[in-house]
Amino acid sequence: MSDINEIRMQVMWNRLISVVEEQALTLLRTAFSTSVREAGDLSAGVYNAKGEMLAQAVTGTPGHVNTMAEAVLHFIAEIPREEMYPGDTYVTNDPWKGTGHLHDITMVSPSFKGEELIGFFACTAHVVDVGGRGFGADGKSVYEEGIQIPIMKFAERGVVNKDLLKILRLNVREPNQVIGDFYSLAACNDVGHKRLIEMLVEVGYDNLDTLGDFILSRTHAATMERIAGLPKGAWTNDMLTDGYDVPIRLAAEVSITDTGVNVDFSGTDAMSRWGINVPLIYTKAYACYALKCVVAPDIPNNAASLAAFNVSSPTNILNAERPAPVSVRHVIGHMVPDLVLGALAKALPGQILAEGAAALWNIHISARPVAGSAGRRAEVLMFNSGGMGARPGIDGLSSTAFPSGVHTMPIEATEHTGPIVVWRKELRPDSGGAGKYRGGLGQIIEIAPAEGHEFDFSAMFDRIATPPRGRDGGEDGAPGSARLDDGTKLRPKGWQHVPAGRKLVLELPGGGGFGNPAERSAEATAEDLSKGYMTEKKQ
Repeated sequence: MSDINEIRMQVMWNRLISVVEEQALTLLRTAFSTSVREAGDLSAGVYNAKGEMLAQAVTGTPGHVNTMAEAVLHFIAEIPREEMYPGDTYVTNDPWKGTGHLHDITMVSPSFKGEELIGFFACTAHVVDVGGRGFGADGKSVYEEGIQIPIMKFAERGVVNKDLLKILRLNVREPNQVIGDFYSLAACNDVGHKRLIEMLVEVGYDNLDTLGDFILSRTHAATMERIAGLPKGAWTNDMLTDGYDVPIRLAAEVSITDTGVNVDFSGTDAMSRWGINVPLIYTKAYACYALKCVVAPDIPNNAASLAAFNVSSPTNILNAERPAPVSVRHVIGHMVPDLVLGALAKALPGQILAEGAAALWNIHISARPVAGSAGRRAEVLMFNSGGMGARPGIDGLSSTAFPSGVHTMPIEATEHTGPIVVWRKELRPDSGGAGKYRGGLGQIIEIAPAEGHEFDFSAMFDRIATPPRGRDGGEDGAPGSARLDDGTKLRPKGWQHVPAGRKLVLELPGGGGFGNPAERSAEATAEDLSKGYMTEKKQ
């Protein structure tokens, strides 16, 4: 290929990324749920006619993007080519064929140029409610966790399936928000298709074949070049997580060969009877993300870069089989990167960050008036983040969602969705693990029902009994805690109650430190003290 054609292809590749970024922004701007609109809990991508991911939007989470890379193939397998038409949109929330739990809605739309199927657009978003027990870990099977939507048509030739909408309305607590998000997801794919066709017409291409081959071949070569520079061998790591009622051990072996990187989760504890199990499609997504962060962070994420990584596991909590409850699969799933990175730290000493809070401290609130009082009912979902682990050469980021990458929801937006008041939300002093480089700080949050109201809430917390570990001599981050303002201790997972007049107090964990604390500079310590990140008692 000539230099001019190489440059032309690279420009088109960048333009394709801008297409999927506009696709994602359409969803952000039109979504009804705050988890999508404010936190960016979504993903968007474009695929070739074989279902191979060519580009993903920068906006989005690894758990969504990387599961979608496999999910599109399930859609293609379920819906015959002869039953695909221009104007179609397909949908599912199947945890094992989508993104791991029922709250994530995945939509896939075929993209036609004339009569030719040239590719697919896909997107995913977390909706506020799917019925059942609500978003929480208390279910004993997936059947209790909400409505299950098999891979089916949301729209055929542009005509929406009204029967599906009727079923949804009767099975979810916030039908307007949920159905609004369905339309937003469909619109997201429509925008991607429109922009893609405009691009192809402008450059005179009939389909994505030439550009797709360029993207995947260049990505594969670049990824394999990076793998060639890694040490070869096998390394193991394990960690304890809080679990639901008993600690859960996670174990991984990472092996690097000339042909790729393999991760195996043999030795991990068995499936739980609670809704914290993880379908393998989600475990793969975060294991691959961890590998990509180390092996090839600057190489675009697509089918070719992901193909260099292989993930396997016997049946266990990281490879849960249907009909296991999986509603809160993200808590254990978000621990997978720290687990994998811990093994890579043995292969690449001094180059891997310390453990962090990892799992989002999500809280789903079901608010209502107290008996005899006027008020309103509402379902409120709030995403919160603890501290990241310290990195080689720099402190950890405070209250930052790693590995999910979602944004913190503004208090104003959260309070607007239901009768609650967030009285306090601030960084938590002394929560970052000490080290040559300090772990990121967690935060303290106080939430109360609005006057005349009470609420039940679903706790989805971890790192309370098992704090994030430091690396290379760094100290552990502070563990988290959950309690009422009268001192009543609360469980880290499951539905619980906050009565009128009381506050829920959450102390989120801090990240682990990196390196010997005695080597931290006096200037860095003084700055921590001046900013209130550390108090005198910590010294």
